Amino acid sequence: MKIAMWSGPRNLSTAMMYSFGARNDFAIWDEPFYAPYLAATGLDHPMRDQIVAAHEVDPAKVAARCAGPVPDGKKHWYMKHMPLHMIDGFPLDWAADCVNVHLIRHPARVVASYAAKRENPTLDDIGYRQHLELFRRFPGPVIDSSDIRENPEEMLNKLCETIGLDWNPAALHWPAGGRAEDGIWASHWYGAIHKSTGFAGAEGPLPTLAGEAAHLAAEALPFYETLAVEKITL
Repeated sequence: MKIAMWSGPRNLSTAMMYSFGARNDFAIWDEPFYAPYLAATGLDHPMRDQIVAAHEVDPAKVAARCAGPVPDGKKHWYMKHMPLHMIDGFPLDWAADCVNVHLIRHPARVVASYAAKRENPTLDDIGYRQHLELFRRFPGPVIDSSDIRENPEEMLNKLCETIGLDWNPAALHWPAGGRAEDGIWASHWYGAIHKSTGFAGAEGPLPTLAGEAAHLAAEALPFYETLAVEKITL
């Protein structure tokens, strides 16, 4: 099975990749279209030059690998993808042969977390609009990061049941530190996950935002709410 897990940034996406990577039957791949996205758009992201230098920037070559065999002799493949990386002209036909799963998080939480790592984010930076468009093209199970953090075992078990994958409790824990599969950007973005050995506890109240941050969260909210209607529940 190939899983294409789609989410915006700061959506529990790295913890989910580590979770599936903790299973001995899964290979994992960390945001394979990030370098092509930066190379094509010229956007100024943290570590941009290092990312473009260290990773494949040809989207056709990345897509061909996505369509290819599962690596490392594993049975399954978990690919961490972001809809915002799939700009016009990037190949997407490979996703038709994947189990497409959609990971979402309330935009107030995403904006608060993202803005701490990169200044002045826009709606396109956090990916809600692109995610809804991609969901309509490649529908599949929707799972909310808050639900996972509240009850990791039951929610991940339910996701596995939904997509026809055997449950493996190894997915609940992983060793502290980074993984060889991390993108080079891990040093900027993955500090918290590298200190973790499992999913953090349930989230508290939504953060209080002001000014441009509050406006951005409000702008993203309708896209989130449209996807949330489809989410897996226990």
